[in-house]
Amino acid sequence: MMKSFFKAPLDIEILLDNEDSRKHVHGNLPLYEDGESINGIVTLRVREGKRVEHLGVKISVIGSIDVVKKADNGTNEILSKKPLDQFLCLSYDLCPTGELQHSQSYSFAFKDLNKRFESYVGRNVEVNYYVKVTVLRKSTDISKIKKFWVYLYKDNVSAITTVSNSLSTQQQQPTAISNGENAGPAEENGQSTNNHNKVADPQAKQIKLDIGIENCLHIEFEYSKAQYSLKDVIVGRIYFLLTRLKIRHMELSLLTREISGMKPNTTIKDTITIRYEIMDGSPVKGETIPIRLFLGGYDLTPNMSCNYFSVKNYLSLVIVDEDGRRYFKQSEVILYRTRE
Repeated sequence: MMKSFFKAPLDIEILLDNEDSRKHVHGNLPLYEDGESINGIVTLRVREGKRVEHLGVKISVIGSIDVVKKADNGTNEILSKKPLDQFLCLSYDLCPTGELQHSQSYSFAFKDLNKRFESYVGRNVEVNYYVKVTVLRKSTDISKIKKFWVYLYKDNVSAITTVSNSLSTQQQQPTAISNGENAGPAEENGQSTNNHNKVADPQAKQIKLDIGIENCLHIEFEYSKAQYSLKDVIVGRIYFLLTRLKIRHMELSLLTREISGMKPNTTIKDTITIRYEIMDGSPVKGETIPIRLFLGGYDLTPNMSCNYFSVKNYLSLVIVDEDGRRYFKQSEVILYRTRE
């Protein structure tokens, strides 16, 4: 009853050009790319018998990085959202001060719009784009937003990326073994052995990682390159040079890591997007296991970075021995989006 009593005297409708024929993603939002114009029509519908005085009507296109707090009950319900950086804000007046006595429509256009970041919904951070219409009034303004989604395509990837790899074993932390698959960076959760820092040229034919536990295990893990499109296939092999450790099973995962906040108050959230069991049982010396990990068909996030947060992807090789102890090696891979 009270809600209807305070109902706004007009409705705002925002229609984007060719919205019905445009591809929709992530909850049915229209998809745009960098450099593409945002055009459409705004309709202000005055309720019957109403006259609306206003101080002007303004339209804006906004891109923002928002910090979100979500419920921990698995529902991802947003408890709060706070703007962190409004990296895009363009606006102009649709009409001057006046009075609305009947419905009116106005066309709008933001030409060749530069979009710096890809849209993103993470655990603690979001990147949102939307068109906002505001009817300015002496009392309370009336506004409405229309969200859209942005993809950034990279057709030519030629940058050389430094990739850091580390091996961790939780042998000395038996209380944390059962939670090893959710552990953070290897350096923070156990002893580091055979640590290598490599500069990975995306044109290189192979990336080779040595995994070693002294006098127990020596594995070579090779994969074809350091950078992959979201529709690519990770091709590689695992070669066992020394196998004194009794292995129960081995799995390969693709892990997405969101790092948000400014040092020293950074927050790390890991999400396993792909998990693939590559071996069940103990291998023998000289055995080779081929790897083909298909990325297409999964909802993956390309690597992205700014001053406030970053998203990185890692290949994670996990070995579980017969006593339930977990050993893992993480190696960063660069994921990027190309046109389908």
